[in-house]
Amino acid sequence: MNLADLAWPELGERRLLAVPLGATEQHGPHLPYTVDTEIAVELCRRLAEARPEVVVAPPLPYGSSGEHAGFPGTLSIGQEVTELLVVELVRSADAFAGVLLVCAHGGNAAPLRRAVAKLRYEGRNVRAWCPDGPADDTHAGRLETSVMLALRPEAVRVDRFEAGATRPLPELIGRLRDEGVRGVSPNGVLGDPAGATAEAGRATLRRWADALLEAAAAVAKDGIM
Repeated sequence: MNLADLAWPELGERRLLAVPLGATEQHGPHLPYTVDTEIAVELCRRLAEARPEVVVAPPLPYGSSGEHAGFPGTLSIGQEVTELLVVELVRSADAFAGVLLVCAHGGNAAPLRRAVAKLRYEGRNVRAWCPDGPADDTHAGRLETSVMLALRPEAVRVDRFEAGATRPLPELIGRLRDEGVRGVSPNGVLGDPAGATAEAGRATLRRWADALLEAAAAVAKDGIM
């Protein structure tokens, strides 16, 4: 059930709102700018299929992507605006029994964490959920490439696969903060897309969807649905 398709009398009462949070940022030479948004939307779609009380909000396609500013086309609203936007968005959703923020962009993690802490302090039933992944494959590598091959294979430029920085993220985080992604990976990839397959992407999506269902159950429980 998509909020964008409904008129207000069709909404009903005390439903769970799932909000897909993504980004518009470079994903290497082989993936589109919309990877994170597309993943968040798909996971929310699967959640709504599994739980009929879930309503999926229109996605937020911009986030905190300043670390990718060295690549043309990346559009970022920064950490402060991301945090404030999430706070005000959830404050406006009090008609729902709870809000689940489904975030597929790692750069949103810090502002999202602060926003959720503030909202829960205010007594609102809100949680954030983010998909997991290996520390040495965090951006446009095998994991995300496989998922995109499962979701929208025509958007994957398979002839442009290139390895990027393959050291684990904890070893790169200092330089990433100081120099941005371009400083550690000239092609924008943190990982290596080689070996990506649609089958692996489908398996990852199933695993993430199962984990998201657990998060939704916790929000529903808090909202006494």
